[in-house]
Amino acid sequence: MAERTPSLDPTDWNALRSQGHRMLDDMFDYLERLRDRPVWQQAPADVRAKFQTPLPRTGSDLAGLHDTFMRDVLPYAVGNAHPAFFGWVHGGGTPVGMLAEMLAAGLNANVGGRDQIPVEVERQIARWMAELFGFPAGASGLFVTGTSMANMIAVLVARHRALGSQVRDAGLAQLGQGLVAYTSAAAHDCIAQAMDLTGIGRAALRLIPLDAAYRMDTQALEQRIAADVAAGLRPFFVAATAGTVDTGAIDPLRAVAAIAHANGLWFHVDGAFGAMAMLSPGLAPLLDGIGLADSIAFDFHKWAQVPYDAGFVLVRDGELHRATFAAVPRYLRREPRGMAGGSPWPCDFGPDLSRGFRALKTWFTLQAYGADRMGEAIAGTCALARHLAHEVGKRADLELLAPVALNIVCFRYHLRGRNMDDGDVDDFNAALVADLQEAGIAAPSLTTITGKLAIRVAIVNHRSERRDIDALLTGLQMLAARRLGG
Repeated sequence: MAERTPSLDPTDWNALRSQGHRMLDDMFDYLERLRDRPVWQQAPADVRAKFQTPLPRTGSDLAGLHDTFMRDVLPYAVGNAHPAFFGWVHGGGTPVGMLAEMLAAGLNANVGGRDQIPVEVERQIARWMAELFGFPAGASGLFVTGTSMANMIAVLVARHRALGSQVRDAGLAQLGQGLVAYTSAAAHDCIAQAMDLTGIGRAALRLIPLDAAYRMDTQALEQRIAADVAAGLRPFFVAATAGTVDTGAIDPLRAVAAIAHANGLWFHVDGAFGAMAMLSPGLAPLLDGIGLADSIAFDFHKWAQVPYDAGFVLVRDGELHRATFAAVPRYLRREPRGMAGGSPWPCDFGPDLSRGFRALKTWFTLQAYGADRMGEAIAGTCALARHLAHEVGKRADLELLAPVALNIVCFRYHLRGRNMDDGDVDDFNAALVADLQEAGIAAPSLTTITGKLAIRVAIVNHRSERRDIDALLTGLQMLAARRLGG
């Protein structure tokens, strides 16, 4: 008789259940007591050394591995769950999302296709997003790792529309000469990366200058399109941004849409975090024109607080989206009944065949909290940004460097009268941010605004409160005084 294949399931389910409860309780304790922890702390050398060991050949006790996680991993993460994390646009996650992720991991569904309810959950979220953004019933949606991948999918769909289905076989070398695209000088670099990865090339992306509000200058956009057409080039795609990475500015979406459609361009919106402002009735008017987009890319794992990762792309023309990616090799044959039913499948709308159940934690989050409560949390982060900008304006040693459009505040210590040149001021602000991070008080980041190094505070976390903003300012001024010798 053939020996039984060794299973990786436990021999003692009760012991595993007990250990699992301890692990779950530890994570609840961590989230409940986040304020008692530093926002970030650098891992010491001896901890880093523990992750330089060779491949384990034998198993280890689960309880011991859990202890290692609690001692050597958890304290040294980037800290974006903490209410005083303001560096970069990272969501904070929720306990509900964490539990849903556990359920999804236990189910271990591959949501590339087949006739299964996890696919229906993803389709339902696509319909909800079409409703939110005013897209038609034929719109399609797809979960991806994040907006970088979502933007690339949008470029590919736009490329397919511009060049036809033959581009999938003939490629750009034969068909793609002269393609050009447009976005603002403040756009995320993943737009340029999408041009690179799709084979069109970064040089084919025109970066349009900004207006006084750090938005795409629509007059400059029109002029550049006209110049390219006159030069015999083929404009095909324009990406507006809803919530730029530096300042949170929103491009004039309706005006960009009108220019794009008048010139036959695909109108895409990179709404990585800002698109979720649609959940707030008070903020949604700032996104006027987003419903005119041909595609929208955004992340549920930012302002919507779904645990990482949960990016999404929404495409107005679902059939065109499908035609861009669909392929049915013999091993993905579709049938009218059985497990191979339920076509089209998610893998028909993107490059991934193996796909995790990202939709479940998003579904739980939307269902458990509701769109209205989530919108209130989003609006609350913008109110905190306005509070911070007001406090910056009251302090003689601080200088606001850009208008506050949503939830991002850019400012600096200007150090007037201290005989410092611009480079010295930049170095001082960079050192101050590092001091603040290493002290564990708060974690802003840095960017450059009109040639000046800025302290960038992105308020994304639903846990953040006014006291966290005040602690940030108090910590900055204390550390600045220390550096200035008093």
